[in-house]
Amino acid sequence: MKIFQYLEKYDYEQLVFCQDKQSGLKAIIAIHDTTLGPALGGTRMWTYDSEEEAIEDALRLARGMTYKNAAAGLNLGGGKTVIIGDPRKDKNEEMFRAFGRYIQGLNGRYITAEDVGTTVADMDLIHEETDYVTGISPAFGSSGNPSPVTAYGVYRGMKAAAKEAFGTDSLEGKVIAVQGVGNVAYNLCRHLHEEGAQLIVTDINKEAVQRAVEEFGAKSVEPNEIYGVECDIYSPCALGGVINDETIPQIKAKVIAGAANNQLKDARHGDIIHEMGIIYAPDYVINAGGVINVADELYGYNRDRAMKKVEMIYNNIERVIEIAKRDSIPTYRAADRMAEERIERMRNSRSQFLQNGHHILSRRK
Repeated sequence: MKIFQYLEKYDYEQLVFCQDKQSGLKAIIAIHDTTLGPALGGTRMWTYDSEEEAIEDALRLARGMTYKNAAAGLNLGGGKTVIIGDPRKDKNEEMFRAFGRYIQGLNGRYITAEDVGTTVADMDLIHEETDYVTGISPAFGSSGNPSPVTAYGVYRGMKAAAKEAFGTDSLEGKVIAVQGVGNVAYNLCRHLHEEGAQLIVTDINKEAVQRAVEEFGAKSVEPNEIYGVECDIYSPCALGGVINDETIPQIKAKVIAGAANNQLKDARHGDIIHEMGIIYAPDYVINAGGVINVADELYGYNRDRAMKKVEMIYNNIERVIEIAKRDSIPTYRAADRMAEERIERMRNSRSQFLQNGHHILSRRK
């Protein structure tokens, strides 16, 4: 892997390697873009097959966070950390404290949070060494479990997509197929049920399904049947890559809006559903509630303020649909464009400011 070539291709700012022999820490921090503000992105701990695979994952995820944070309207850039190791057996206190010291050394350019393979307890250890960490224990002034907030954002975004497809954002009487009933989806189902939607649910975890059936009067189907059910809205809330060559021909929904990451197996699948006239709410725009929530901790967490910002996901989805129409492109590309346009506006205003500052200085001389 030619690292500088890769960095140049997508204009990354920084790649930091962190090693601590005593604790076994091997971490890679990728900072993609800080035009809008410090880079925010979680720390993932995973058993990578090679160092190259770990570097690539960190870079790819950091760039994703730039887009997610920009599209969410946050004044934050994108970054990500991966720690190479097995989260079940390789963790120790020294590791996360050593890592916290590396973050502190970046002096606020990068702020971390929990991700796959890390927990609130791990963030608390990082917090022993640095303040540049969110998603810590509520005892330290954090926001706690982000699932209900993420779910509320998905609910708001789904309403905006429904408005485009059905002419009204009311979900009363709409049949909604929810794939996966984990923490986020369970809370989403509650909002949908309260509005009078009819739910069809599936999950490999039978208890989660049973709970939704009992509490929300949902109908359950087998995991592989969810794609083909008769419904108005399909809501993928489990795995990524579920919109693909096998599933697309089965989908009868007019709207796809769910909490899962990386829903499109491939970019071309976004083109296909666009041509079919399906309204797709791009995943990183609609599921940004969690990141909006932890970002609020940077100001001293205020739940009402965070929820007001999460409500704006409705407007963000509306804006994506607007750009898609304006430029005659699918919504997944319109989301990227919305993020890029925001970063570009900030970059331009910043360079104008610097130019003006230079003129003022030269006049003083």
